[in-house]
Amino acid sequence: MRCPYCGNDDTQVKDSRPSEDGSSIRRRRFCPACGNRFTTFERVQLKELVVTKSDGRRVPFDRDKMAKSIRIACRKRPVDDERIERVVNGIQRRLEMETEAEIPSRRIGEMVMEALRGVDEVAYVRFASVYQNFSEAKDFGAFLSDLEKP
Repeated sequence: MRCPYCGNDDTQVKDSRPSEDGSSIRRRRFCPACGNRFTTFERVQLKELVVTKSDGRRVPFDRDKMAKSIRIACRKRPVDDERIERVVNGIQRRLEMETEAEIPSRRIGEMVMEALRGVDEVAYVRFASVYQNFSEAKDFGAFLSDLEKP
């Protein structure tokens, strides 16, 4: 593993442990060249996923992009990083288990919204406002009135 600080190719693993949900391995690494420490995560990837965008483009699935959007929705909310990581891992696992390797971006957005609804309603509304492209305050009102229905 290359050191992110100095680019040295020869780093050493100092500690390895499985994540809480067992879906990845966390490795603490040390670079003998510059003395810095850093963490890497190793995850199983069942298949290469391709996301089909609404404009027809096809792009590789970007786990980090999905995680970032979930973190933004959960910012300043009582949702810890481990919970977000479990949500991201769960969504990625479900995507990899689907029969098709090409997944519409809309499907991913729906899965994120479904997961966030169970995690934090404010994060759910924040994500929905971007995902569903709310343009006016009344869009929030309509969405919230649907949320309150059983």
